[in-house]
Amino acid sequence: MSKFSQVDSGLDEGSKDYVIQVHDDPAQIDAAAWNALLSDQDAATPFMRHEYLAALHESGSANAAAGWQPRFIAVRHGKQLVAACPLYLKAHSYGEYVFDWAWADAYQRHGLAYYPKLLDAVPFTPVPGSRLLARSLSDRRLLLRAMRQLAVQDGLSSAHLLFIDDVDREAALAEGWMLRSNVQFHWTNLADAPYPDFASFLSRLQREKRKKIQQERRRVGEAGIRFETLEGDAISASDWDFFHRCYTLTYRAHHSTPYLTRDFFARMAATMARHWVMFVARRGDEAIAASLIAVDPERGVAFGRYWGCTEQVPCLHFEACYYQPLQWCIAQRYVRFEGGAQGEHKMARGLLPVQTHSAHWLAHPQFAQAVADFLAREGAGVEDYLDELNERRPFKA
Repeated sequence: MSKFSQVDSGLDEGSKDYVIQVHDDPAQIDAAAWNALLSDQDAATPFMRHEYLAALHESGSANAAAGWQPRFIAVRHGKQLVAACPLYLKAHSYGEYVFDWAWADAYQRHGLAYYPKLLDAVPFTPVPGSRLLARSLSDRRLLLRAMRQLAVQDGLSSAHLLFIDDVDREAALAEGWMLRSNVQFHWTNLADAPYPDFASFLSRLQREKRKKIQQERRRVGEAGIRFETLEGDAISASDWDFFHRCYTLTYRAHHSTPYLTRDFFARMAATMARHWVMFVARRGDEAIAASLIAVDPERGVAFGRYWGCTEQVPCLHFEACYYQPLQWCIAQRYVRFEGGAQGEHKMARGLLPVQTHSAHWLAHPQFAQAVADFLAREGAGVEDYLDELNERRPFKA
């Protein structure tokens, strides 16, 4: 743990009474105080809970050995935690889902080091939400200034905030950070009269979209596959074992290495069981696939996360990752299901495009200007892409 001797906040007189510390282990920050701060955020998600971030670290999924060195910032006024963020010193750009490989390559071609960099994000989790945990704009700006000072102090190339919410974006703009946008696909329930069942949801889709979903579901059923839904504590250790096997098989199929260890999921079962729902596909008594979603019962939001299978069955991926979760969300009267990163094919399943945001600060003035010019062009392209997608919405007029 280290402490800033001085941070030039430039915001208000009260800020000089703050103590700002940098922690190399989430366990050094009181879990109850962190979660209390999180609960006051407009866009809190389960992934920002102290238990989740600690499990990533303690399980070896996101630690220094994996290229994620914790540098969590905690701001205290007296004994009270008033602001905090999950900051990492990154030796690569894997597991981020906001792609800056071209920036790193440009640095390298000019004989400069892009890594390590500072990153405020939830590892491996492209879910929009609060990243600067604070109760005021001035405290969020103080976190950003602390991040920038830490980067300058350690001679780092840059600092980044990924999948931020509106208030974080406001703070980043006020501090002169560069903004970047991208597109995800989310399903939203009807606000005035929520769907009573999956069939009601289907009835709102255009005919060809509705028929395709019905055909895909029928193919899975005709293959003799049924689904079992397991919630929270009902997910046994053997269920988690099978799921993790499926999860690793998905990465193997893409010639990649899984980010999350089995121990991480064991910690989730022990500390955050109520935030998980698993869908297990069975043919007879044999389990052949599983998908996992995270849920926020208080806000009525679900998040598509992981899936895998032990054998390939046509349309099984769509059933496990979209139709089963959507059917569950409708039955629970949830307001939103977030489908994760990328995937224009999700629109045909009733998920609509939404804009996501990140913020970036680069120390090198010339590179900062070059990236700003690039982001202006890229941002215009994203706006055009959103317009195009919205002209192809899958619902009836």
